Amino acid sequence: MAGGKGTRMRSARTKVLHPVCGRPILGWVLEAARQAGASPLIVVTPPEAEEVRALLGADAIPVVQPEARGTGHAVQCGLAALPAAFDGDVLVVSGDTPLIRSEVLREIVDTHRAEHAAATLLSVLVPGPNAYGRVMRDATGAVARVVEVRDATPDELATTEINAGFYAFDAAGLRAALDRVTPDNDQGELYLPDVLPLLRADGTVVACLTDDDVSTVGVNTRVDLAEAARLLQLRLLEEHMLRGAGIVDPATTYVEHGVALEPDCVIHPFSVLRGTTRVETGAEVGPHAVLHDAVVGAGATAGPFVYLRPGAELRSGSKAGTYVEIKNAVLGEAAKVPHLSYIGDADIGEGTNIGAGTITANYDGRRKHRTTIGARVRSSSDVVFVAPVTVGDDAVTGAGSIITKDVPPGALGIARARQTNIEDYAARRRDDD
Repeated sequence: MAGGKGTRMRSARTKVLHPVCGRPILGWVLEAARQAGASPLIVVTPPEAEEVRALLGADAIPVVQPEARGTGHAVQCGLAALPAAFDGDVLVVSGDTPLIRSEVLREIVDTHRAEHAAATLLSVLVPGPNAYGRVMRDATGAVARVVEVRDATPDELATTEINAGFYAFDAAGLRAALDRVTPDNDQGELYLPDVLPLLRADGTVVACLTDDDVSTVGVNTRVDLAEAARLLQLRLLEEHMLRGAGIVDPATTYVEHGVALEPDCVIHPFSVLRGTTRVETGAEVGPHAVLHDAVVGAGATAGPFVYLRPGAELRSGSKAGTYVEIKNAVLGEAAKVPHLSYIGDADIGEGTNIGAGTITANYDGRRKHRTTIGARVRSSSDVVFVAPVTVGDDAVTGAGSIITKDVPPGALGIARARQTNIEDYAARRRDDD
């Protein structure tokens, strides 16, 4: 179910498209459903959510809920996408729960089948005030109904077992029960939990009580979004560390979904790794590093205070040091850009050293051009390479040079104004004053 407008987010962006650790909220939910074995995936969206439908993969069927008439109506819309003869199990999942685990979804389905239930809901114990519907049980302990907070009595609100919003149903029974649900509530909506008493009359309703209260955390506000991101980030970092990556301080490290960290790499504090970044074995990143769609090869070093933009690749043993920005460029093995440099659209050969303050001037105002610097080159400080330009192997460039022409292998390239010293200048200037 991804049909909610998410008005409490106070955003023009559809709620389920807000990113959490590098992936939209709905993307996390879809992946959990896939891993749990759900197929086909039917995603109920509001009419205006073209971007939501664009997010879906080939295995997902988008269904529009033409008007917001409640969760029961949303499920009715989704069921319409299934063949009328379908009589299997239907798993209903909230689209705003990025922390849901596939194992929890699998547990709901397994419980549903083991109990031969007409309906199975996921419940969790949450003491204290909250906005979730309360699971009400009868004298025998069986699930009787779910009461929404706005419709609950004070005694019902005291119940700590809440409905997490995940269900498994028998498809035929669900269809029939939804046809009998009425909008008898203060919102005038069709509530999905209202099918439970109807199904209880026809069979068994089971609550699958989980102790994984983190998985059921939903997002309704930006405060919720930040909390979900915090919890999900801890989960991602823990997974990386258990696979052998060294993360010095998880509290100050941000790693998005899609980042690959190989065993024995080290990520120092205050580092941000985004997109498809890969850090290989023995590499060190940070502190204070930002990497986006970059590669740090085995034994390479990125940081401190380094920015690797998309297309940056540091091959084994290379170094991008303090206050260095690299974009769409390759540093060959053991090449070094130690400090205070911008390297964009460039290929730098193995063993080359780039002096402090070096810039590749890659943009002529219309197009980007590439700089090629060979192996074992020594670029002195404060050099500007005006692309397109090529510097051959073993060449040297003089400090303060603006290199606009190719430098042959083994040559010295130097391009700067000749120095002139004017004797007694300071004294003459004082006399003039």
